[in-house]
Amino acid sequence: MKSFLNVQDLGDLKQALAEAREIKQDRFKYVELGRNKTALLVFFNNSLRTRLSTQKAAQNLGMNVIVLDVNAGAWKLETERGVIMDGDKSEHLLEAIPVMSSYCDIIGIRSFAGLTDREYDYAETVYNQFVKYSGKPIFAMETATVHPLQAFADLITIEEHKQTARPKVVLTWAPHPRALPQAVPNSFAEWMNAADVDFVITHPEGYELDPAFAGNARVEYDQMKAFEGADFVYAKNWSCPGVTRPEDYGKILTDYHEMLDWTVSDRQMAVTNNARFMHCLPVRRGMIVTDEVIEAPTSLVIPEAANREISATVVLKRMLETER
Repeated sequence: MKSFLNVQDLGDLKQALAEAREIKQDRFKYVELGRNKTALLVFFNNSLRTRLSTQKAAQNLGMNVIVLDVNAGAWKLETERGVIMDGDKSEHLLEAIPVMSSYCDIIGIRSFAGLTDREYDYAETVYNQFVKYSGKPIFAMETATVHPLQAFADLITIEEHKQTARPKVVLTWAPHPRALPQAVPNSFAEWMNAADVDFVITHPEGYELDPAFAGNARVEYDQMKAFEGADFVYAKNWSCPGVTRPEDYGKILTDYHEMLDWTVSDRQMAVTNNARFMHCLPVRRGMIVTDEVIEAPTSLVIPEAANREISATVVLKRMLETER
């Protein structure tokens, strides 16, 4: 596996889940696989779970790890071509990438959407420059449009806690005071469409995800109706994806004060099948979810976060095996 960005890059999901179970039973089973190999983790944006879990995963496999925080202690990097670099950015990514790749064997990239230029973001411009110019296997630690390590961890969590063979999984939009990217909901939708679940997306009109990710999921604009009989509820905010109106890309369409009835509370959870609550974290309480729901025994946010180590270990293992 030379690149990990989308669900199809992982291949057979049943096999990947079997590997996840194997690794969870013995996290150091493949510790010799990464001996004398180095993983470079490049962060253009802040991180807690991704940084810790991916670094731990690499160490599980015996790898050395270099963490580069581009915004703290490194030269500011220009990412666009054809610009006159007379601002505060001292180095271009096109020179930085081959330098980075000379120090490592695998590179992880975390770079968020700018939310101003849909074409630039959805072309995965930064990630694809690393793919093109590094000559090394590249994996996404969240990009402009996707967060596959999170979605893989989400799927592992659902498999571990499902009570029926084909559970009903609901992805619900929730309010937030800031405009957020679509990476987490995009990947969650993509991975749920590839899994054997009954998948429903609910959100206000105007927040339709790109069809490349929403796929054949049922879209229900009535949140309460969507929640009926749900086994898992995944809450996440996202800004307008600009599918039907590109000029609205990255915008909050309605003031969040007017949308607080979308906050996941006991009211919505009461119509579910005693659903498990999920969120990628960090989460704004009282906006995305109430204290009562996130603190309930049915909340999976902590096991879900812990599974980030497992998803990253599987991905890095696959990349190391490809390079042998």
